[in-house]
Amino acid sequence: MRVLVVEDDPSIARALVSGLGRHGFEPTLVTTGAAAVDQAADHDLVVLDLGLPDLDGTEVCRRIRATSEVPIIVASARSEEIDRVVLLESGADDYVVKPFGLRELVARIRAVTRRGGTSAAPQPEVSTVGDLSIDERRRSVSVGGEEVRLTAREFDLLAYLARDPGTVARRSDILHDVWDPHWFGSAKTLDVHVASVRRKLGHPEWIEAVRGVGFRLVEHPVLGSGDPAEEAGPAGSDRP
Repeated sequence: MRVLVVEDDPSIARALVSGLGRHGFEPTLVTTGAAAVDQAADHDLVVLDLGLPDLDGTEVCRRIRATSEVPIIVASARSEEIDRVVLLESGADDYVVKPFGLRELVARIRAVTRRGGTSAAPQPEVSTVGDLSIDERRRSVSVGGEEVRLTAREFDLLAYLARDPGTVARRSDILHDVWDPHWFGSAKTLDVHVASVRRKLGHPEWIEAVRGVGFRLVEHPVLGSGDPAEEAGPAGSDRP
């Protein structure tokens, strides 16, 4: 999927282009509203900042929408309700407030493209993180060439974390994306499943807990020498 990133802040632009590329998208960066209006129709989706040097993002959104139905996701530090309302009424399909996580943006891109019938970028079939290999098509996992048997939910959890190793996934995002968008059960089920995956992978160091935030898959874990079953905590089941 070709994504037009409209952002004039160099550090944010680099992070967006790099992150979207890692997720299988084809990002193109422009830094002005005029360039966004000119190139929007040649892309499958637009990620639009509002504070541009030549045109306000709201005007850019109106001009794009006047000639194209390309989905537009506004990414802005403006968090007031009136700003969101104005942009949505100007033709934006979604609105995310800075600072935001890459996972949230990717999830919003996929949601918008599902609604519009556009195919989002496919996930890579095989993810490799150190000695850990995850084949999403075969739904198989191995560590150092040895197969690891996971339940369906455990596999979905590990595959989710492996799509962006080293990046912290918020607990609420994991429950939303791996369990259910309307999950109302106990959040402790996530801890139980993480403990089970850790135990089955052989060492708890594979999945790091970030207090008050969530979990991340460690790209280069320093594997301990203790009993992994004892360190990882109780095993879980595949029941939510």
